[in-house]
Amino acid sequence: MEYHNPVLLKESVDGLNIKPNGVYVDVTFGGGGHSKEILSRLNEKGKLFAFDQDDDAKNNIIDDERFTLIPQNFRFIKRYLRFYGVKKVDGILADLGVSSHQFDEADRGFSTRFDADLDMRMNQSDELSAFQVVNFYTEEKLADVLFQYGELRNARAIAKKIVETRAEKKIRTSFQLKEVLSAFVPKSVEHKVLAQIFQAIRIEVNQEIEVLKEFLLQIPEVLNTEGRLSVISYHSLEDRLVKRFIRNGLFEGEPEKDFYGNINVPMKKVGKMIVPSFQEIKENNRARSAKLRIATLK
Repeated sequence: MEYHNPVLLKESVDGLNIKPNGVYVDVTFGGGGHSKEILSRLNEKGKLFAFDQDDDAKNNIIDDERFTLIPQNFRFIKRYLRFYGVKKVDGILADLGVSSHQFDEADRGFSTRFDADLDMRMNQSDELSAFQVVNFYTEEKLADVLFQYGELRNARAIAKKIVETRAEKKIRTSFQLKEVLSAFVPKSVEHKVLAQIFQAIRIEVNQEIEVLKEFLLQIPEVLNTEGRLSVISYHSLEDRLVKRFIRNGLFEGEPEKDFYGNINVPMKKVGKMIVPSFQEIKENNRARSAKLRIATLK
């Protein structure tokens, strides 16, 4: 089984408009698919830095003197690039979300398909796990997580049921959680609703929205002028943040206008949003919800 089948591989790397002797960053290394494609377009003077907080990704390190893997969360991109003496780069690629490997490793607890301890940590040394979210968050906080990150209209009812159940006995595994949720999951939409609930908990565990915001805010400081940002997202929460940041440099509201009515935003979009072809979705079902946005630093 492949560690991770890279989505929109050619399109996302094309979007970086690679200079053969440039410096690039793949902030979601995973199985190394995007990184290998970037390296194939660099000459001997080019450099690639990759980030991945998951220990399993270390098994995929590329033996190439132009390549450096930084085993950290990409929310710290500026800090760790500075540590390696890099102030500016020519392009940054992010393939957000969970890798195929993480979904397919049953004991990681990401998938609704397997019975496993409630974990869902991308970084296994982090303290917060799905078990703690499910068993120790207040009913109100749990409802907020399900509503904000799962976009579930009945979030309060689901949270209430979880809290009532855990008062009798802790919910320890993914199948126990599915059993608790059964009343809220009609068979006709079982997969979709369970995916939304698991997604919400996973996003909270890994602080994915906060991480994405912190990452994007550092882009104008890290990219060279006319450097490229290529971001693949898999759900509307991520995509909205990326789209808004590219459009106006903010996540909420509108940028202020100067005396002449102009706005000064750091990024400029390149082309239109790109989605996988029918053929790619047929070959890799996990590509079905992917959206690629490309931008350049003004």
